[in-house]
Amino acid sequence: MKIGTLFGAMALVSACSMTIIPEGAAQSRSTQADGEWVAGDVPTPAATPPAYTPVARNGAPATFEPVDPAQLVKIGDDSTRATGSGIALGPDISSLALTDAKAASALRSYRTSCPSLVRREDNSGLTRGADWQLSCTAAQNWQDRDAARFFISYFETVQVGDGQAFATGYFEPQIDGSRISNARYQVPVYRRPANLVDVDLGLFSEALKDKRVRGKVDGTRLVPFEDRAAIDDGALAGQGLEIAWARDYIDFFFLQIQGSGRLLLPDGSVMRIGYAGQNGHDYTGIGRVMRERGLLADGKTNMQGIVEWLRAHPEEGMKIMRENKSYVFFQELTGPGPLGAMGHPVVARTSVAADRMFVPLGAPVFLDMEHDIADGLWVAQDSGGAIKGPNRFDTFWGGGEEAARIAGGMSSRGQALIFLPKGTVSRLVAARQNPGN
Repeated sequence: MKIGTLFGAMALVSACSMTIIPEGAAQSRSTQADGEWVAGDVPTPAATPPAYTPVARNGAPATFEPVDPAQLVKIGDDSTRATGSGIALGPDISSLALTDAKAASALRSYRTSCPSLVRREDNSGLTRGADWQLSCTAAQNWQDRDAARFFISYFETVQVGDGQAFATGYFEPQIDGSRISNARYQVPVYRRPANLVDVDLGLFSEALKDKRVRGKVDGTRLVPFEDRAAIDDGALAGQGLEIAWARDYIDFFFLQIQGSGRLLLPDGSVMRIGYAGQNGHDYTGIGRVMRERGLLADGKTNMQGIVEWLRAHPEEGMKIMRENKSYVFFQELTGPGPLGAMGHPVVARTSVAADRMFVPLGAPVFLDMEHDIADGLWVAQDSGGAIKGPNRFDTFWGGGEEAARIAGGMSSRGQALIFLPKGTVSRLVAARQNPGN
């Protein structure tokens, strides 16, 4: 599949910075018009689309009504995480439209996430690892055909903030590549260099909790790692870091934006590659740059127009791509994939990326969206540099033409509920009322 299959389904937005490092795929998301990718910034919580009120769609009533914001309870004053944004107990799960197929797929993904879920710190402040143990133990032997009853038995729904959700989509692209370099394949696909280091600034100051920087050690100093231009010019050549070679620079540039993908090898086999690190430099969305400079004609501001311009102006196009100093490193994936932020495979039509400050990674999430195809139960198994704020989600659709089409058109408002272990809300409220206990 060549770059043409990526038209309408790649993000061109500002994502990772040197001060905040994505732990999972370095996926960057964009604001989108329906069916078309638009160069621009991802909406922040303050710039989320207008309020969404559940209404009848296609003759069917909305799945659930949002909780009145007056009923929200804030657990602390930190508005950068779920507890400080306000939470409320939502509707009973038995009242939601859990389809058998979605519930079964969600149970399988939840089961996969459990080993990490019970031991990882929940940045949202909503849960502790031990809270998930009972349901994770039950999940191991629960029959998939009875998955809806599993979620009804062990979980309660929680609304974070006003519950108004905004969802986009991502997919796994495929481009031409080779395991060896020759005249046709000359764009290196690098593994993560050994001298690229991550620093958790929260270890040094409570004020910097959840902040990280990435660079390399130079003597006694931590300095920025080489940027895209330096790497393109050979800064990493000769170090044995190449795991493969891509045929086309533009194809690979956009695969890096997506953070994972497949290389179609000359013999027809496929090599899957996944995110292994990023150089720590700011991401610059070239679509926005090109639009601001008036380089794109009316009707050509979508992905297809951007790629057409880059191919028609190779020298100028290379300079523009180099303005995106961010560079992604990869690893070969030999098992199911691609891998999400938890280190587990993400599953088409089941896994969703979320902001770990508002959703415990591994938690089930129920969406009721304007795009009905995104309705139902998902599992938060991934994160993204641009997926920030409460009720901001990025739905994963797998690989291939259909996945590219759906992901490219996914820009949807709606309502979201998080599934948490039963008793979570009452425990949090009690802890707020009795902080000494």
